Amino acid sequence: MIKQVLKITFMIRLGLKYVKIFKKTYFHPFVTYKQAYKQLSIERQTYSNKILKYLNIEVKLVGEIPKQNRVLYAINHRSLLDILVMENVFEKHNKNGTWIAKNELFEHWLYGDFFRYSGCISVDLQNPKKLLSFFKMIKTTLNKVDDFNIYIFPEGERHKNKGLLKFQNGASKIAKANKLDVVPVFIHDELEEVFRNAPYKETRVVEVHVGNIIDHKELEKHYINFMNEVKESK
Repeated sequence: MIKQVLKITFMIRLGLKYVKIFKKTYFHPFVTYKQAYKQLSIERQTYSNKILKYLNIEVKLVGEIPKQNRVLYAINHRSLLDILVMENVFEKHNKNGTWIAKNELFEHWLYGDFFRYSGCISVDLQNPKKLLSFFKMIKTTLNKVDDFNIYIFPEGERHKNKGLLKFQNGASKIAKANKLDVVPVFIHDELEEVFRNAPYKETRVVEVHVGNIIDHKELEKHYINFMNEVKESK
């Protein structure tokens, strides 16, 4: 119980510290889109690495992150650790980009500012006007930032059981509208349980599997094939 309280307290305090850091970049009057997203990505990655170090979690990458940018990374989602683990991977490969997150996360009383000022982009699936603005913002950002990438959970929400939730169509639409390559990423671990048992005395290794570029037209089908290949190889 004490371990859990200390863990959450550490994460909250560090998160509040980084909200202030994010704001300096977010509100800087002379920073371009490209500079801002690069800096905010670095700051998110630094935050994530500090959390993983505290939890004593190490990330092992299986597969290769593409050298090119303008890639949409389709990632399975089972824990709040997912973002931290992936930021660690992107930091090692000098990638910058944005997370697509539900509007409710930006409105949360505790961590809303973290999402709002760290370079994430909100999407409101229930509001057609805001949805149109969302797609315009994605296109504008990709036009202004040539080394940009999109990080998204196609399921749309956390799934605490085995397997996958049915994919929403947002990831495919973003990829199609902006001619982005789609790369499947499968975090082969039950990170909700991993997080619950952290921090660890001995380093806990988490595997992240990255596949080859897949067609956005049947993203869910191709993703499931990739996921099954990973599971069968174990």
